[in-house]
Amino acid sequence: MIEYKSKENIAKMRAAGRVVARSLRIMSESIVPGKTSPADLDALAARIVAEAGGVPSFLNYRGFPANTCISVNNVVVHGIPTATPLEEGDIVSLDMGVELDGWHADGAWTYPVGTVSQDAKRLLNVTREALFQGISKAKVGNRIGDIAHAVQKYVESNGYSVVRDLVGHGIGRHLHEEPSSVPNFGRAGEGELIKSGLTICIEPMVNQGTYKVVTLPDKWTLVTEDGKLSAHFEHAIAITRDGVEILTVE
Repeated sequence: MIEYKSKENIAKMRAAGRVVARSLRIMSESIVPGKTSPADLDALAARIVAEAGGVPSFLNYRGFPANTCISVNNVVVHGIPTATPLEEGDIVSLDMGVELDGWHADGAWTYPVGTVSQDAKRLLNVTREALFQGISKAKVGNRIGDIAHAVQKYVESNGYSVVRDLVGHGIGRHLHEEPSSVPNFGRAGEGELIKSGLTICIEPMVNQGTYKVVTLPDKWTLVTEDGKLSAHFEHAIAITRDGVEILTVE
């Protein structure tokens, strides 16, 4: 059952979202190509969240062993932070959740490491815009399928593919809650009716090539089947009669 949030609930999620946004910004600004590793960034995120009085939502969630998911190049999502430094030309997705005062927020952004190829830049630009295309359809009276269709249409019109095995989700008192599926593909006019107080995460995962993914032996890391690049952008949002509010911003 969907829990529709009050203004007070949304205010608490907004506070958690600010910690997510600040953490992602500081992490991205600290990257030095050839020196900074995902493990360094994970430790930095843990410190920022602790200083804010929060708890990393991902740590030990279903057994996940880190504070953040850090996915490099052809890793789509759920990358476990390693000690291997990020290199010039990489793209890196930083994905994290924060629980603060009993409420969660979750966000992700994909960043260039130093100077990246024009192909990589275009993938990042299209994926980021796909997120906002989806957010534009997050209105009371619309349906989840309207969000999904907007993302898919924009991504595919630009020659990329949307991952089918993973979707966005509801969020609030729990990291994942109803609606359990906010897809990045589908038909307009279908799916759950959007009502005031709905809080969800929209998170396009966009591949240069096929949408198919493979799970590595660690049972967490998902990579593109063809080895091509993937990008991931995510915001937690609240939808009310007054419009949509992005919660994962500073």
